[in-house]
Amino acid sequence: MLFEALSVIPEVFSPYLETSIMGRALRSGVFEFRAYDLRDWTHDRHRTVDDAPFGGGPGMLMKPAPIFEALDDIGSKGPRPHVVFFSPCGTRFDQRAAERLADKERVLCVCGRYEGIDERVYTLADDVFSIGDYVLTGGELAALVVIDSVVRLLPGALGDEASSVDESFSQDSGLLEYAQYTRPSSYRGMDVPEVLLSGDHGRVAQWRRENAIERTARWRPDLLESARLDPNERARARELMLEGEGD
Repeated sequence: MLFEALSVIPEVFSPYLETSIMGRALRSGVFEFRAYDLRDWTHDRHRTVDDAPFGGGPGMLMKPAPIFEALDDIGSKGPRPHVVFFSPCGTRFDQRAAERLADKERVLCVCGRYEGIDERVYTLADDVFSIGDYVLTGGELAALVVIDSVVRLLPGALGDEASSVDESFSQDSGLLEYAQYTRPSSYRGMDVPEVLLSGDHGRVAQWRRENAIERTARWRPDLLESARLDPNERARARELMLEGEGD
């Protein structure tokens, strides 16, 4: 899979993508990455990519021409990329979106800066995502979030292939992941649940399922509406939510 990013500061991507899990996946060929400098598609000596907005207002907007020309040029080389933009108006990026992008052969992230991007540029987008209701200085961090979440899903990216499945949001159940513990079994008066030390895989699996429901009811009750629960589990989830409202 090929990831690409179009940015006015393309150098910000390498430190993260060449480190740890991403770095190993990159070096082993699980994915490829290319970053492009948007200023390479400007035609003035100052390499200008922004201008004042029509109608007045604060800040500067990214001009349409460099982005249109860049995507024309980049897209003409190889298979057509799936083009992703980032905006507060976009669809909330989630695990389902990451799974959908993981099936693409080539994904190009366009990273905005300044006050925003000329609206006409969004006609080039296959997806427009928001990673949250807050403001960032630019789209580079959002692009890294998307790339990281998708690369984890690619075969060979993680040492344990089950890791990307048995996680919050990735499970078929739609629940948060169960609580996890490691050595020592007792620390500062806090003990690991006995069932996890029992060696009884059936009891462990049951505890993890129940714990996932409890954690979801406590931390993300909004997920329970669409979670895959049997009638008894749904009744238990409602009890936990009511208990939480009473605290």
